[in-house]
Formats: sequence, C-alpha cells, structure tokens
Amino acid sequence: MIVEEGLVPQDALPLLRERFLRLFEGEYETGIKPDEVNWMPGRDPEDRTRQICNGWKADPVVAAQVLSERTGRLTAQLAGYRGVRLLQDNLLWKPSGAKAIGFHQDASYADYLVPPEMITCWISLDDLPADAGPIEYVRGSHRWPRTPPERSQFHAPEDWLAPARHARPEDADFEVVPVAVKAGGGSFHHGLTWHGSPPNENAAVARMALVSHMLPVEARFHETNVDLVYSRYRRRGDLSLDESFFPVMWDESGYRTPWLAELPDLVALSH
Repeated sequence: MIVEEGLVPQDALPLLRERFLRLFEGEYETGIKPDEVNWMPGRDPEDRTRQICNGWKADPVVAAQVLSERTGRLTAQLAGYRGVRLLQDNLLWKPSGAKAIGFHQDASYADYLVPPEMITCWISLDDLPADAGPIEYVRGSHRWPRTPPERSQFHAPEDWLAPARHARPEDADFEVVPVAVKAGGGSFHHGLTWHGSPPNENAAVARMALVSHMLPVEARFHETNVDLVYSRYRRRGDLSLDESFFPVMWDESGYRTPWLAELPDLVALSH
C-alpha cells in the first residue's frame, strides 16, 4: 500500500464532486448507464454506502480522472508492469451515518481474467479524517493467499473486519491501517491486499471516493471462467480486452488508447 497526495488537481475537485452527485441522481451525460448502480434514492436504504461501477462510461469528466495518464504511469511503475489498462472504476459515496464496507481482496473477483491480478488507485474527493469511514488496509496482507470472493457480507456488515480475520494465516500479524488524506490524495494497493472501510461517524464529511482498478496491459479474458457483468464485453472467439471498454491508460512504449485524447482537460474545465 502506497499513500500519495495530489492525485487530483485541487481546482478540479468541486467539478468532480458535482459530476459524482449527478451520477447518483441518474444523470448520465453520455446517455449510457454505468454497468452497476448499487444504490438509488428511494430504492435502497439511506444508511448504505452508495456504489457505481464504471461511471466513466456515463460522464466524460469522471472519465478524465479515472483514466488519467498519470495514474496509469504511477500504477505501472509501482507494480513493475510495462503498461496498464482500466478494468473498471468505482464511485463510492459514504454520507454521515452510512454503514461499513466489508473487508475483501479485489483479486478474489478477477478469476475471469488472465492474469487474475490488479492494482487499485483509491482517491478521496474530500478531506478525510479517520472517523469518516476511510479505506483501511491490513498491513502486509498482500502476501496472504487469495480467498474465494465474499459477496454476502460486502455492503453494511456488522463486523466488517471478519472476512480478513478469518483469512489471516496463523503466523501473520493483524494491524489495520486507515488512510486519512487531504482531498485529492489517495492510495495504491495490490489486488491481494485486504481492505474495507468502517461506518462514517463524522457529521461534516460526505466521504466521496473515485477508484480505478487497473490490469497489466497484456491481460486477457480467461478461456472458460466468466463474470456475471463484465464478460459481456468478451467477443466470441477472441480473448483480448477491447480498448473501447478496457482502455490502455499508459504504456512504456508511449502508447495510450487514442480516443482518450478526446476526454476533457480537468484543469481547463475548472477555470
């Protein structure tokens, strides 16, 4: 786990927060609905952490940050990859009083990919104190074995640490580390790192986060394993990841998926 400040230009934060909220209100500038909308007003309990997956497809401003070339370059350099592509994004909104997200390993959900691994960049859009439900990591857990995905205790579990405690090897320590950062800061973590977040007990912080899950650039679909949602983007007879849906954010050769150049400049938009 690496903590980094200044991942988002400060002037762009108000615009990103505005677009973030518009997505949760069902306003999709591109006319395309995100792949997963796990919370909607009036449909779901108010005390749940709200989640959208692949908001970038619905809003070009969100896409500009999620698909940032700098984020891709930092990720590739940290992981030792020659390049990275986006698997998916998450928009996570945890208002005051919202409940926890259960601890999990991102890579547990990646068995439909080869290799089944990823690096995640998590960015806070708010100044985030430790009592506002920040992302938390189990130190050293990137060295623990992969476990089957835990879906039943993901949203609003009473004991959000339980899955990680159950997975802890007998000889491993169990130290939970919160990421308290300024707005625009965040963290990078390995796909096997156990993480989650406690309830938001801070009355003044809305706790909005943008997440990019990134794959090594050469990743492909698994020949037989499938995902309920994302295997819909696999072409028949072709295991490659289509750059229309899994764009290359950065490559050491200088390549970047060409259509990304059409995304807005966040700094210019903010002035």
